[in-house]
Amino acid sequence: MTAFLLIWSPKKWPWPELPDIARRVAAGEAVADVWGCGTARGLVPGDRVFVHRVAQEPKGIFGSGYVTRAPYEVPDTQSKRGYRLCIDFVYDWLVDSHERVVVARDELRVHPLSVQTWDAQSSGTLIKPIAEGALEKLWTERTGRRGRPPASTTLPVPATPSEASALAAREPGVTEDPPPAKPARARQP
Repeated sequence: MTAFLLIWSPKKWPWPELPDIARRVAAGEAVADVWGCGTARGLVPGDRVFVHRVAQEPKGIFGSGYVTRAPYEVPDTQSKRGYRLCIDFVYDWLVDSHERVVVARDELRVHPLSVQTWDAQSSGTLIKPIAEGALEKLWTERTGRRGRPPASTTLPVPATPSEASALAAREPGVTEDPPPAKPARARQP
């Protein structure tokens, strides 16, 4: 399996609906989401993703899931390209990182995890196989082994800022059910 990092910075986007989404995932609900993936086009359905909190403590990995839709272009007038790339994925584990993370940033500095550059500037960074194996083992020890959530899920619909506000923040804001070709909002690292 191939795994990628999804980056979240609370300094750029507060993600107010995170506690509710984490509660729903913990309750066993298959929650889908959309996330910006930088310039990475190599993600395919079935790939593993890990969500990494950066910029503010507690720093570390606090969520995981599986890609359900390969990268697609979403219009973004604030981007030089005029679009940003996004993926759809479904969470299999998520905690409210305002409170805690599952794998702390300091733990990622220990071999073999230390072979990976965890301080990526954008989402979509490929996790090196040696680090991926070690991370998956540690992740399973701490979260338990679970089957993949169903791929056909709907996006949560908590209160979110307007699309203009989300784009201005250049950060996550997706929680609406997107149209098939172009989601209303998408997380941008």
